[in-house]
Amino acid sequence: MSHGWCYVDKSGGKPLVKRKVDTITDVVQEHLMSINKGLGQDIPDNVRNEYKKRKLLQEVVTKSFIISKGPEFSTTLKKLETDLTVEMLANGQWADLKFKAYNFDALGVPPECGQLHPLLKVRTEFRQIFLEMGFSEMPTNNYVESSFWNFDALFQPQQHPARDAHDTFFVDYPSKSYKFPEEYLERVKTVHSKGGFGSQGYGYDWKIEEAQKNLLRTHTTAVSARMLYKLANQPGGFKPAKYFSIDKVFRNETLDATHLAEFHQVEGVIADVNLSLGELIGTFSEFFKKLGITQLEFKPAYNPYTEPSMEIFCFHPGLKRWIEVGNSGVFRPEMLLPMGLPENVRVIAWGLSLERPTMIKFGYNNIRDLIGPKVDLKMVQNSPICRLDK
Repeated sequence: MSHGWCYVDKSGGKPLVKRKVDTITDVVQEHLMSINKGLGQDIPDNVRNEYKKRKLLQEVVTKSFIISKGPEFSTTLKKLETDLTVEMLANGQWADLKFKAYNFDALGVPPECGQLHPLLKVRTEFRQIFLEMGFSEMPTNNYVESSFWNFDALFQPQQHPARDAHDTFFVDYPSKSYKFPEEYLERVKTVHSKGGFGSQGYGYDWKIEEAQKNLLRTHTTAVSARMLYKLANQPGGFKPAKYFSIDKVFRNETLDATHLAEFHQVEGVIADVNLSLGELIGTFSEFFKKLGITQLEFKPAYNPYTEPSMEIFCFHPGLKRWIEVGNSGVFRPEMLLPMGLPENVRVIAWGLSLERPTMIKFGYNNIRDLIGPKVDLKMVQNSPICRLDK
């Protein structure tokens, strides 16, 4: 009925199917017969696909290959040469040899070479900046310090919380030190217990046993104290000096994204006549400007051995917040005058972190990805040779 070959006649009451044309042409049959004879190229694709859906056709792909001997045909495998040697050129052997083609798109074998840790790269930058600014490097090769140089010489009281085992790693062996400058020790004891130099001190019973305890140094300021004592007692009297050091310190810290129990401190000390907090801020600004860090903030703080004191904050683009990168201040007279320095000498000092500026410069959001037992050593190899700061 759809092709117009028949129709339904309902005029007699009962519907009857009757012929409508005398002859019919079965197009499907003709298509299938022509395909069977290999002549079905003119059948439209949509009609052919319809026959496939009706399972009238099945398409089979037959691939054939013609193989013949080429100019390089051989029944044996010959090793291809990779290098053209002097001997080949000398005896003419190169003309009969087959050479392997060069792949100029190959990456090649990466050269085996040493890699610098990002901390060492930034440390080198820090050291170069200090040297350019006229500083001399302090010797910091003693990780174990006595409590006297680490705390007492800095006018830090013996009952201070930082001297507790919760904040400091104390050493069992050797547990104590015994060699101290006797006259200087007595002056430190006096200024702690009774006061002096215009100060009333802390008013407690200072004990040599506490000062003798050995510990892993909590700051490189202990080295600064030794250098200032040496500066005050050098032959020829006091001369202005600028010192710096970059080395490890140890604190009993709770580990998190910005704190480790073992880290590096960048120490700077300037001793001169009548220095002020303005020189300290100016030195900071110039120092960080050379590093490419300009977003700085200074916040008043308290330190037992500096007055005034301030903390230094730097904006971390990755963490999207300000993080503390160091502490600073002007050393108190109670610390400087017992050493023998003149009364008009002021010492400005600061201690910065090496890890946190490195995190900012190299884009690390977690300090444990930079240093510690869980660091992927591939990070050292993959870190950029140089940084291109925008």
